[in-house]
Formats: sequence, structure tokens, C-alpha cells
Amino acid sequence: MADKIKIGVCAREKKVNSSLFLFVSSAPMGQILERLQAFGEFEIIIFGDKVILEDPVESWPICDCLIAFYSSGYPLQKAEMYAVLRKPFLVNELEPQHLLHDRRKVYERLEMFGVPIPSYALVNREYPYQELDYFVEQEDFVEVHGKRFWKPFVEKPIDGDDHSIMIYYPSSAGGGMKELFRKVGNRSSEFHPEVRRVRREGSYIYEEFMPTGGTDVKVYTVGAEYAHAEARKSPVVDGVVMRNPDGKEVRYPVLLTPGEKQMSRDVCLAFRQLVCGFDLLRCEGRSYVCDVNGWSFVKNSYKYYDDAACVLRKMFLDAKAPHLSTTIPPNLPWKVNELTQSSEGLTHQGSGLIGTFGQSEELRCVIAVIRHGDRTPKQKVKLKVTEEKLLNLMLKYNGGRARAETKLKSAVQLQDLLDATRLLVPPTRSGRESDSETEDTEHSEKLRQVKAVLEEGGHFSGIYRKVQLKPSKWVKLSKSDGVGEDEHPVEALMVLKYGGVLTHAGRKQAEELGRYFRNNIYPGEGTGLLRLHSTYRHDLKIYSSDEGRVQMSAAAFAKGLLDLEGQLTPILVSLVSKDSSMLDGLEDASVEMDEAKARLHEIITSEGKATDKNGGSEFPWMFDGAGLPDKASQLLRPLVNLTKKITTQVKLLAEDEDEKLVASSYTVLPHYDQAKALGKTTIDVTRIAAGFPCGSESFLLMFARWKKLERDLYNERKNRYDVTQIPDVYDSCKYDLLHNAHLNLEGLAELFKVAQLLADGVIPNEYGINPSQKLKIGSKIARRLLGKILIDLRNTREEAISVSELKGSQEPPTSTFAKTRKEETEYQVRSLNKNEDPRRSSTTSEKSLDQDDDDDRETKYRLDPKYANVKTPERHVRTRLYFTSESHIHSLMNVLRYCNLDETLQGEDSLVCTSALERVFKTKELDYMSYIVLRMFENTEVALEDPKRFRMEMTFSRGADLSPLESHDGDAALLHQEHTLPIMGPERLQEAGSYLTLDQFEKMIHPFAMPAEDFPPPATPQAFAGYFSKSAGVFERLVNLWPFHKGTNNNVKQ
Repeated sequence: MADKIKIGVCAREKKVNSSLFLFVSSAPMGQILERLQAFGEFEIIIFGDKVILEDPVESWPICDCLIAFYSSGYPLQKAEMYAVLRKPFLVNELEPQHLLHDRRKVYERLEMFGVPIPSYALVNREYPYQELDYFVEQEDFVEVHGKRFWKPFVEKPIDGDDHSIMIYYPSSAGGGMKELFRKVGNRSSEFHPEVRRVRREGSYIYEEFMPTGGTDVKVYTVGAEYAHAEARKSPVVDGVVMRNPDGKEVRYPVLLTPGEKQMSRDVCLAFRQLVCGFDLLRCEGRSYVCDVNGWSFVKNSYKYYDDAACVLRKMFLDAKAPHLSTTIPPNLPWKVNELTQSSEGLTHQGSGLIGTFGQSEELRCVIAVIRHGDRTPKQKVKLKVTEEKLLNLMLKYNGGRARAETKLKSAVQLQDLLDATRLLVPPTRSGRESDSETEDTEHSEKLRQVKAVLEEGGHFSGIYRKVQLKPSKWVKLSKSDGVGEDEHPVEALMVLKYGGVLTHAGRKQAEELGRYFRNNIYPGEGTGLLRLHSTYRHDLKIYSSDEGRVQMSAAAFAKGLLDLEGQLTPILVSLVSKDSSMLDGLEDASVEMDEAKARLHEIITSEGKATDKNGGSEFPWMFDGAGLPDKASQLLRPLVNLTKKITTQVKLLAEDEDEKLVASSYTVLPHYDQAKALGKTTIDVTRIAAGFPCGSESFLLMFARWKKLERDLYNERKNRYDVTQIPDVYDSCKYDLLHNAHLNLEGLAELFKVAQLLADGVIPNEYGINPSQKLKIGSKIARRLLGKILIDLRNTREEAISVSELKGSQEPPTSTFAKTRKEETEYQVRSLNKNEDPRRSSTTSEKSLDQDDDDDRETKYRLDPKYANVKTPERHVRTRLYFTSESHIHSLMNVLRYCNLDETLQGEDSLVCTSALERVFKTKELDYMSYIVLRMFENTEVALEDPKRFRMEMTFSRGADLSPLESHDGDAALLHQEHTLPIMGPERLQEAGSYLTLDQFEKMIHPFAMPAEDFPPPATPQAFAGYFSKSAGVFERLVNLWPFHKGTNNNVKQ
């Protein structure tokens, strides 16, 4: 063409390399401008800083098309004056760029165009620290104009150029705040555990925190019809920036759903910015825009540079030379060597634990059910209170209702209770009481115990402490005005639950197990999982019960699994979802468990012989009470006597506690800050050297723990043993041997041996006295979990089959573009109709398997094969981790090993082989960090309809079940010195070389799982649309280049 179209680049030199035409520049802007010039249709004019900053606009170069965008120090108003004067075609209009500096206006504009955004509220201050009537802050929420935001929530300055964004965490997760900021070195955020109050020096946006699975999505548009998306590790996880060997942040291209493509178009039109970057959050199957950045280009993607140059070319030609063809030439007029990435080191073989079934086997799914780590003993204090201060406190927090129960969990509530108990209990004992405690003395000691519990920890955390006040007696009093009567409580039952805290050893165990999984459960010589995860071919979900120790175990495990850094609270909130309905509670089997405990008491105390309820089996585990020691009743008296011996010693230590404090360098008992403890994996050496118990426990609380065991284990007046207390005695023994060995309690080792003999028989039998009852109880407790596991496996199989069918039938993209565009539009309309209201009504990371927990509501990130530079983009592994307590581990194991006893499965073999049944029977205790792992493999050389296409593998670990009395060598000895026991490695539940098909596994588990009709129907996940829709192979490449094909579609009816 005779006259080239002049493209003016009016941007700061730091954004554009002014000498880009002298050499190949690595800057995205330079790469794209080079390609535009290579077409031969354009003249590129770079204004430069001197012209932009110093020269009047009348002397600026004249151009046909203008690229102008704001950056720090840019004179946006001068650029606007130039545009009015010369009227060039603007890639990004200038006036709307002012909106991008105010987050309030950004959200207003997004709402105006119907783009989904997080639920938010504005706090506008005219001057720093201005008090506002409509703004209320409490421990775990802020309220703005009556709209409440529960922690975790996000706090953003209204200034779009201020990148100091805060996330505040709830006390139930440990509290604290994480500050996000622009990358400094390899950091993008910092966690501050001590910060719990929000800022007040300016104006802020408060919005709900979106749990995205630890991933952010950056979207880059070039025109309203082209959008490229890249995922990266979110800064909210641990704040460590993942970088490649060249020092660039690691990002991987991911596919956008049709709905997200429409959002990209809407953002372009809303702000009239054809080249625009924005941040996308994917949460619970939906997507939200949380920030709009304006002019942005992708870094280090030659494929993207090619596409962007082609899109911009069409824009310029349509604007200034519409008579010219915009069809892309068959050979692009530039030659660039593509960047290549090393291929991942993943093998194609199966498990090394059970055997290899050929090089064509691919790991498809990992499901693990894991018990929490080492914890402090769980405790409960019950006492009747009549003190006016405590009764008034109850009325204060239950709305003044005389008969209403009150639960105290927040810091403010617990502080009020502590203040009251301090007034009721003197700081030290007036003297030593006699052995025959009076009722008043016992009440005083319990109040002292309550005070001690509330004082430990450094700050209050709802994870580990809660108090219930239940009115039990009332009187009627005349109202103050003399008209009528009011009820007033005169007595209440106080119940304080505490303990059960994840110890430093528990966190260390969980992290180590996470690292073990990373290096051994996934093929690929230790780097396989991280490579899969970082390239968004690993679909990871972590679920936890509601208990604090379980949640923190899950977070610590995730830290080890994904090689994260920093404290656990941000990891917990970002990556762990609570599901109490699936992983908590024994209510569904309470009747059967009570029956089992009653029968267990009968067998132990009456020396009853174990009886076979299953037809003369030769297997020892088939008998009632199998595993109990011979003459168990004869062990009960030594158990009680030794417990009393320990209690007596600890009582003396508690009475001498004040003297020990005076004699030591401490003026007060050293505080134990639970928030800081969560960041430790080592013991508190200073505290132990001073002669105090490990962790947060005082001698007073240690005495209360042992005194309660002594009192509950044996009722002297009734001459009755309570065998259900045996596991608690064993638990306390093991804890003190591991963590308080430095106290040298005489008789503790002997007590442990007796308690272990009994507990090894009692604990397994509490979940069923024989295999049939174990199966019944197990299926009731784990029913929902079993159903979810089957859904996980079903979804994985369907996804693998869909991908396989697509690969087998995929055609080259030769169909007409009009058809593919129509199919995409129809899919988009269906998706929008399905979710007519894109706004979430509430935010929480708590999930349950109801209508909102369908597979299509799970957030997924699917690698985009066009841009990824990964050899196997179709490789995909689903991981589901379920963290729970002892009850669910026993229940799941009992269903796996005894499922064939169900009448509907008569004649079938157990899923667990005979040798493994014997090992499990001898194991007895599934200790801290015990786990069951199910892995599913796909043999790609076998026909899709062949049952052997999918193979199941089952392993389990006994957890940290070594005795603290055993002599340890090497690493185990070192761990013992750190109050930690090693976790046993996995053991197979099948014979080596055996082949368990997925169909057979489903058949055996199905009778005990939640029925399929109780779960949502399967649906194609939206995020996988690019893989599963029939037109995927046709429009994957063309859809992003839609504007280029105008010339080829003129004869096609739309």
C-alpha cells in the first residue's frame, strides 16, 4: 500500500523500548509492534518521554491510530487534549482510564454492565480515623450500613494505585491478617498473626473473601472478542512468588469458559479499553471480577504475541482502511523461534507398592482419608454455678432470657468470663486442702481450673475453647415497676471444653506426611506432583471436619504437599474446606455404639469368653471382643491404682507450682501463645528447662486431667469400672510419656503398658464388637464419605473417558467458523440460563454435599494446550484429601474389610486380602496421621468398555503408632527427642499383583454409601467446556481469532 497507516505510541519509555527496532526486544510491547510493522501496512511512531512530558500537544506527531495508556507520571489530560485535537482511532479510550484509579468506580461500572463481582460495601472517610455511625467492628466481623462481613474478608483502599490489600482471618482459624502488596523479590504478601483490627486511616472497600483453591486468574483482552487467561499461585497462600530459571513469575495458560469469555467482552465494553487486563476469581463453580488493570500484555508467550498482532492489525484496518482485506495471510510475515519448556518427568507406570501393569497406565485419581496429628488430651469441666456474676454474664449474652442456653466463644465473651472468675477465685491457694475434699473445695478447684484454662494461650481462639452456660433453676421476682413478675436464674450448669490442640509434634507429623505424599504417592521421582500442580493439571481439593486440630492438620499437610512456606492460617483459609456433615459426628451410629460399649463392658468385667457369631470361622477377628487381652478384668485394679499414683504426684507438683515460679527466673507462668505455636514444629525448650509441662498446660490443669480420669475410671461407692475411660487413660499416658518425660513421674511407664494392653482391645471394639456390627456402625458413620468417594471416582472415570474419546475423534479445524461460533454461543446461553443470578448470597469455605456441591460447582483450572508448551496437556490427576478423626478412619477401614459380609454380597471376596486382614487385626490402633489411600489408574491400551480399563489400589498406614517406651535408632531417636513419633509407611490391602477393577470396587462399596439419588446429578464442569464440548477441536484455535475471519464468513447466514 502507498500510504502506510501511522500508529502512534504515546506511552512512557519504561513501558516501550524505544530502540526496539534495532534488536529483538523481549518486552511484550516491542514484540507486538515488531509483528505489526512486519505486515508492511503500518508505520510505528513512538512519541517518547520528552515529547509527552515537555512538548505541547500541538507539536506532537500526527497519527491515524493512537496507543495511549496511563502509568505512573503519565500526563493523561494532555493525551486527552491531543485526542480531541487530532481525533485518531483510540485503542483504549482515554477518559474512562480515570475510572481505573478509583476502586469504587470500577465496581460501580462493572455492576452497571452486569459483570459478577464479590459482595462488597464502602466505608468513606473524610479524614483519617473519622468515626462513622454506619461502621461497626467486632472480633470476627465488620458491619457496614447493616451489611455484615464475617472473617475472612478483604479490605482494599479505594485508591486503585494503592496495592496494600489486607485479608483478616477469623479467630476460629487462629486470627491474624495477611497484607498483599506488589512483588518485592520473591514475596508478594506477609502474614501478621498479631493484627486483628482493621485500618481506620482512610477509605476502604470491604468484600467477602473468595476461596479459590490458592489460584488467581489473570485475563488479557485484545479487542472485545479475544481473551487470554493465565493462572498463578495466589499471594494469599504463603506469599512466595514461584519463578522460573529466568526469574520470571511462573504462570500457565488456562481455558476460559464461555461465560468467562462473555465477561471479558463486557469488561472491554464497560471501560472502553480494547487492550485490558483484569483479575478473575473462580469460586464454587462461578467466576467474579475483582480488579481491572487497564492496558496489559502477556509476558513470554510468542503464540500470544502472534495473536495480539493479528487482532490489532484488524482493528487498525477496520478503522482506517476498511476497503482492505483483513484476512490473515497463510504464512505470517515474521519468524520467531518458539520458547520451549522442559517436559515433566512423570512416568507412565503404575504403583511401585503393588506392582506395575505396563507403561500405558496413568494415575488418574488419589483419594486419601487421613487422621489428624498428635494433639493434647481433650478435656471437659462441668460445674454448677450460683454466683451472681456468672449468672448475669449468662443473661448478658443470651438476650436476658432466663431459660436460654448461652455459648461463649469469642474473645470478648471469654475475657468477660475470665474477669468474673478472677474475682471469684484468689490468685493462689490459701493453704493445702486435706485429702477429703469438701463440696465447696471441689467447686473452688473447678473454678480455678476454668480460670487457668482461660488464662492459657496468650489470646483467645475459638478453635480450642468454648463454654456453655445452661440454666437449671429459676425463681420469680417482681418487676422493677411492681407490675408482674420476671423469671431469674439462680443456678446454671457450666461446661467448659478445651484441649485437643494440635501440638508442635502434630504439625511436624502432618507436614512430613504431606512431603511424603508429594514424593511417593505420585509418579515422577519427587517432582511429579509439583509439576502437575504448577501446570494446572492437578485438581486438588482438601476437606476437613470442623475440629480445630483436624483443620490445622490439613493445612500443615497442604504446606508439605505443595512445598509452601509461612504460617498455617492463610493456608487453611485458602485451601481447606470444612464439611462437618461428612467428616464429623457419631450421631447416626450412637445407638449401635452404645450397644457395643455395653457388650464390651460385659466381656471385660465378667471374664466372658469371646464367642464366634459368624459360623465357626478359623479367623481370630471374627469373634466377639476379638483383640481383648486374656483375663482383662484382672488388669483393671492395677490400672486404677497406677492412675491414682500418677494423680498424687501431679497434685504435689500443682501445689508447689507457686513456689517453683518464685524459685525460677519467671515472675509469672510463661504464656503459651497458640497463634505463635501454630507456626512452630519444635518443642519449647525454655519452658521445659524451667521444669514446666510441655505446651500450654499448667500443673493445675495437668492435675485436673488426671484427677478426672481417676474419678471417672472407678466408682468406689458402686464398685463399678467404666471401661470407656480406658482409651482416655491410655491417651494421657502416651501424651505424658512423649511430651512430659522430663517430669519423671514414677509408675507412668508401667501404667502405659497396662493401659495399652486394654486400649488395644477396647478401641477397635467400640466401633463394633464383631465384624457384622463393625460393618453396620462403619457404614452409618462413613455413609456420606463413602458416597462422596464413589462420586470422586465416577467423575474421574467420566472425565478420563471424555478426554480419551475427544482425542480419538478430534478433527483438524477445517469446519466453517460460523457453525463453531454458533455452538459456542448456544453453550454460553445455556450456561447463563443455568446460573441466572451470578452473585453469591453469602461466603464461606464450609461445604456440604447438597445441591450446591455438584461437581460443576467445584473450581477447576484446565490447562490451555495452545499456549502451554507442555508435552502432555491432557494428563490430569484428581486428588481429594479428607481429614478427619479416629472414628471415620476405623469406620472406613471396617467397611473396606468386611463389606462382603452384607447379605447382598454373599459369595464375594473381601476387598482386603486375608494377609492384610490379619495385619489390620494385629494393628489394632490407627494412631495419629494414620491414613487410607485409594488410587485409580487408567490403562490407555485397554478398550474403554473393558472393566480392566480402570484399576483400583488400596493402601493404609498405622500412623505414628510406635510406643514412646520403645528404643529408637537413628531418625526415630531424634524425633523422640523432639517429642515426635515417626509415621509408619503404607501397607497394601491387596495381594501383590492382584487386579481390583473400579467396577468391582463400586459394587462392593455401593450398599454402604449414600445413595446416588441423594447426590446432585453429574454435570459437565463448565471449566472443562473447551475439552468436552463437541466443537472443541474445531473452534479452539479459531474462536480467539474470530475478528480475522470476517472475510471468509460473508456468505454464511448468522
